[in-house]
Amino acid sequence: MLDFFQMIASGIAVGSSYALMGLAMVIIYKTSEVVNFAQGEMALVSVFLTFMVLEFHGLPFYVAFPCALLFAIFLGCFLEFAVLRRAKEPNVLGMIIITIGLEMILMGLVSWKFGADPKSMPFPISPYESVSIGEIFVSSLEVLTFIVALTIMVILFLFLRYSKLGIAMKATQQNPLAAKVMGIRTNRILMITWGISSLVGSVAGILIAPTTMQPYMMWDPMLKGFAAAVLGGMTSLPGSVFGAYMIGIIENLFGGYVSIEFKSVVAFFIIVLVLCLRPSGLFARHYVKKV
Repeated sequence: MLDFFQMIASGIAVGSSYALMGLAMVIIYKTSEVVNFAQGEMALVSVFLTFMVLEFHGLPFYVAFPCALLFAIFLGCFLEFAVLRRAKEPNVLGMIIITIGLEMILMGLVSWKFGADPKSMPFPISPYESVSIGEIFVSSLEVLTFIVALTIMVILFLFLRYSKLGIAMKATQQNPLAAKVMGIRTNRILMITWGISSLVGSVAGILIAPTTMQPYMMWDPMLKGFAAAVLGGMTSLPGSVFGAYMIGIIENLFGGYVSIEFKSVVAFFIIVLVLCLRPSGLFARHYVKKV
């Protein structure tokens, strides 16, 4: 029984990083209805920028971390302005293909600049320090990731629900033409959305980096974050977080009781199952457009 609760706790801990990636993907989808498969690699660039500032320039973490977040915002805004906005007669499929192309380009740039060898991220909290809750042990870094994920979810929920910018983002997603008529600068809203999404994804990447840091480190969290967003609903922030923790727990239990080799398959099985039974996800409503 103790092993069961330990696996539950570990699943919640790993689900926090999936939750951050899921939140980042939902933010863009809520505004543009585009699934951003470059989300992980946008975070990857910010992670390696943090590493470069810490290792090569010798600056402390409290300086490198804000610099990385500012760069993440700039990168997201730049990619939307310089690449996505330049697409002629864009459709959802074309935009998704563009994000996959951006993913390959960003991963290639990081591999070219820093090489494929694993790196060690200097982080204030060691991933090997643990805290005990009764007889259950969780690393300090996992506790921090859990707190950060929930904090960001609450901030984003309040931001989208009550701020003028958040309401403008929802209006842009629901009807871009009507939003323009009402005076909303939809292009600027999309650019800001990409910046915010890049910021959230970069926080996830920086929290993952102390455990594993190499050019392919964000591939798995990005796919699990996407699976979480599909499970909870691509337009639901709380749903994506709930889905992330469900995937973390289920795959941990599957790895512990069934097979560790097929542990990563669970997320993709969940994607197929949810899309077949409830395409809108558990917490989102399914709308049918009538012509």
